[in-house]
Amino acid sequence: MYIPKSFAQDDPAALHALIRTHPFGALVVPSPSGLEVNHVPFVLHDEPGPAGRLQAHVARGNPVWRALESAAEVVVIFQGPDHYISPTWYPSKQETGGKVVPTWNYAVVHAHGPARAVDDRAWLERHLAELVETHEAGRDPAWHIADAPADFIEKMVGAVVGIEIPIRRLVGKWKLNQNRSDADRASVVLALEASGAVEMAAEMRAVLPNGR
Repeated sequence: MYIPKSFAQDDPAALHALIRTHPFGALVVPSPSGLEVNHVPFVLHDEPGPAGRLQAHVARGNPVWRALESAAEVVVIFQGPDHYISPTWYPSKQETGGKVVPTWNYAVVHAHGPARAVDDRAWLERHLAELVETHEAGRDPAWHIADAPADFIEKMVGAVVGIEIPIRRLVGKWKLNQNRSDADRASVVLALEASGAVEMAAEMRAVLPNGR
C-alpha cells in the first residue's frame, strides 16, 4: 500500500481500535488459481506480541481454508471511515483562485501474517461464543448461543472451519487532509459534521492541532 509519510499510522493502539470498531475484514489469500478474497468478521486478541492475533471462521464448503496450508502469508484489510471531500469546503479555494480538487479521506489497516485452518470443535465453540457476545453486548434483549437448541448449534459448529492469523505486521493509513492547511482541515471537519459523517469528522479532529 502506498503511504506518504504524512498519512502513515503506526500507533498499535489506533490500529487495534480501528479493527475492533470495523471488524468485518477482507481476507486475501494467494492460491494456485489466483487470489481468493473473502469478507468475514474477525475477533482481535492482543496477544501474542504487540501486533496481536486474529480469529475468524468460514463455511466448511468454502475452499479458502484449504488454501491456507500453501499460503506463506495472508492479508486482512479493515476499512475504517471514509468520505468524499469537496473542494468547496476549503477556505483556500478563494485564496488560490480555485486551485483545489476533490479527494477522498479514509482510514484503513492491513494485517499481514501466516494463517492456519482450525478444525477443532472446542476452539470453534470458544470463538463463536466470543464473536456473539462481543456483538450482542448492549442489546436488550441480547441473543446467546444457549438460546438455540443444542443439537442445532452442534450442527452449525460442524458446518464451519476456524481461521487463526498471528499478525506479523500491521500497516495503517490515515488519509485525513494532513497535506492541507489547518484552516482547510478545520473547515472540512465542520462540513463533515454538518453532513452527518461524524466518524470521519472525529478521526480528522483527533489529528488537528489542539483538536480544534
